[in-house]
Amino acid sequence: MFAFIIRRIGQAILVMLIISFIGFSIQYQVGDPIRDLVGESVSYAERERLRTELGLNDPFFVQYGRFVMNAAQGDLGRSYFFRKPALEVILDKAPATIELVFASACLIIFLSVPLGIYAAIYPQKWFSRLVMGASIVGVSIPVFLTAILLIYVFAVGLQWLPSYGRGETVNIAGWDTGFLTLDGLAHLILPSVALSSIMLPLFIRLIRAEMMEVLQTEYIKFAYAKGLKKWRIWWIHAFKNTLLPVITVGGVQLGVMIAFTILTETVFQWQGMGFLFYEAVERADTTLLVAYLMFVGLLFVITNTIVDLIYGYVNPMVRVTKQS
Repeated sequence: MFAFIIRRIGQAILVMLIISFIGFSIQYQVGDPIRDLVGESVSYAERERLRTELGLNDPFFVQYGRFVMNAAQGDLGRSYFFRKPALEVILDKAPATIELVFASACLIIFLSVPLGIYAAIYPQKWFSRLVMGASIVGVSIPVFLTAILLIYVFAVGLQWLPSYGRGETVNIAGWDTGFLTLDGLAHLILPSVALSSIMLPLFIRLIRAEMMEVLQTEYIKFAYAKGLKKWRIWWIHAFKNTLLPVITVGGVQLGVMIAFTILTETVFQWQGMGFLFYEAVERADTTLLVAYLMFVGLLFVITNTIVDLIYGYVNPMVRVTKQS
């Protein structure tokens, strides 16, 4: 297991180096840092002096090496617009995005698992047909349209829920959370439902398909023949063997949800990383864009590394296969 972990960490470092190279190449080719740092009245000679001081006249790979060394120490550059370290700007917005993704993930887990299992066990029931039909519709509707529809119905029409912002938050050890206030929870409902609408239909269909396949295997038929209780067969013997593909997709899609909260946060004016990325694009803040790319890439790598480790726990045969 130790060798398995070391190998995964090595692969994670390699992936981050590739992401850093792509990100730095974008920053190197797009925009002019000196133009963003100084005014129009600064002379050409002064601009060249600043370029030399900042190392912008150095060869590409010299600058890239400096960028990697600084990134390894947590320095991803300085935002031109906010006039502060880019990583600090991102971390200020991260709690909002993490809470939104966490709430959406909880909705996906607590709805997709029972609905997917029910649809697999009773595929001919009317409720199963309704769930599968609704999942097709859910997959077909883009998230921004779902968000607008939710605002129109529940915020504008019924006026039950707020339509934008995070609401009241409480600061706990430097973390601004809306989970501990009623107003914060009310503001969280519509964005989390909209964001979960991307993945919920996918997980329902995936769990149903995998569960139906497992229910046809010989050991499940043998469990029925032994007289085991149905709930034990479904939840312990059958569902456990559907987890590997679900964990695979879940780990990847969790990173996707973090990276692509842009549309949801923009529609609901949710002040998170996605909305920050949208503003950085409008302001051409290339340093902040690259820092966002690196940060989200790191989240992807960490998530997938954890998924690989969970594989070894759920199915020990994964470790045996890797070692052989």
